[in-house]
Amino acid sequence: MRRPPRKPRDLEPDRNEPRVNNRIRVPRVLVIDDEGNKLGEFLTQDALELAREKGLDLIEVAPNARPPVCRLGDFGKMKYEKKKKEAASRKNQSVVEIKEIKLRPKTDEHDFDVKLRHARRFLESGDKVKVTVRFRGREMAHREIGVERCMELAQALADLGSPESRPSMEGRQMSMIIGPKKKA
Repeated sequence: MRRPPRKPRDLEPDRNEPRVNNRIRVPRVLVIDDEGNKLGEFLTQDALELAREKGLDLIEVAPNARPPVCRLGDFGKMKYEKKKKEAASRKNQSVVEIKEIKLRPKTDEHDFDVKLRHARRFLESGDKVKVTVRFRGREMAHREIGVERCMELAQALADLGSPESRPSMEGRQMSMIIGPKKKA
């Protein structure tokens, strides 16, 4: 049994990249030159000739427009600049993690202070803090104690962060999120 012939690789467009030069399959295109001036509507073959004369590529920038809009430019340079721009935006991006502090309604003062110091450290590093109060057995009858614990922690951290949500019950756990304050 013979294998079917392979498709030419240079005609398979990458889904994330615009079509360039011979990959543009529409009969007419609107052409914009490398300075951003509109040159008008051309047959695709004429636009390709114009691009070759100037030593540039014909890049499809708006494929859904009628007619599709193509730009004259250096495709390699355009990809390089796009890659640099994405890297710069990733560099400036800050990832906020959610750190969890677990308490119980009967947590002693010293243990509470230790958890408070951990929460302070998390907020100072720019992370959010999820305060979780776990209830067991008959403690479920006194949910107000859990609300008091959450609010006590929130007030102790008022200089570094503010509660993003009120304490809410999820099964046998009560949780609240405290976000860091924006730096001036």
